[in-house]
Amino acid sequence: MLEKKKYNIAVVGASGNVGREILEILHEEKFPFNDVYALASQNSFGKQMSFGEKIITVDLLENFDFSKVDIAFFSAGSAVSEVYVPIATSKGCYVIDNTSFFRMQDGVPLIIPEVNPKDIKLAEKTKIIANPNCSTIQMLVALAKLHKDYKIKRIVASTYQAVSGKGRAAMDELYYQTKAIYETSSVAPEQFTRQIAFNCIPHIDEFLEDGKTKEEWKMEVETKKILDNSIEVSATCVRVPVFNCHAVSVNVEFLEDFDMDDINMIFSDSDDLILLDRVSENIYATQVECSKSDAVFVSRLRRDTSVKSGLNMWVVADNLRKGAALNAVQIAFLMIESKII
Repeated sequence: MLEKKKYNIAVVGASGNVGREILEILHEEKFPFNDVYALASQNSFGKQMSFGEKIITVDLLENFDFSKVDIAFFSAGSAVSEVYVPIATSKGCYVIDNTSFFRMQDGVPLIIPEVNPKDIKLAEKTKIIANPNCSTIQMLVALAKLHKDYKIKRIVASTYQAVSGKGRAAMDELYYQTKAIYETSSVAPEQFTRQIAFNCIPHIDEFLEDGKTKEEWKMEVETKKILDNSIEVSATCVRVPVFNCHAVSVNVEFLEDFDMDDINMIFSDSDDLILLDRVSENIYATQVECSKSDAVFVSRLRRDTSVKSGLNMWVVADNLRKGAALNAVQIAFLMIESKII
């Protein structure tokens, strides 16, 4: 029997929220790795990190030779990806990029393995695969199932995004602000434009000229690129005082009417998500219960009676896992299955 091929891996931004999850998931999912390199900036250089039963030491990104690895996961921000992804690919390394920098570039596949796996073949030319926005991923895992049988005309999405999506410092700010309020004190906002404790902030990423935020723009254009360019999409993205796990309220309008029993059956039969929707028993998904899960949860399925062919749903997923790290590792498995690497 031939020995299964193993791959050398680099994780850029290994000390961040998503980087730590990638390391954890590579071990959990028994990815066929050989050597694994944790890379970061000078701030984290020399840091000791757990990797399964091992301890690995963070190396400097700027000194790393990418010819030593087959796949590099980038989760250190767009500015880092802009500089170092071309260096990595020039050394023959495939890159799975968790930032937004390459997502809308022509020829770069934007992949959700459950939704558009065939697009992975585009990576043979660019050696770059982009990981979509966290909220886009969970929404489209749900909607792709419906779009196959009932063509979607329009999507209106409102997100309830946890602070972990902005990083560890944002999580700390929520914790310390909440604690300070109970102690009749205060902590000035640094990670957000407003106090995040006991508050909702309709502002994620920068504002664009048309009044949208860049986060809202990402959801709109990424949905078109991944699912169907003809679908109209409108998004409102809100940061909420939850540590981890994103939720999305989704309103869908189809081209034609649908059968509600069939919609329930499509979700019930899916291996890619969990339908948790027994409202008579108060059973539905919330962010607290879904944190650290790999699944996408769908709840509150109901007709939108204001239009002929409308549907409402509530979609919840762990933004650090399926919304980022897990999807990235699934892309790596897909590359192997597709014989790209």
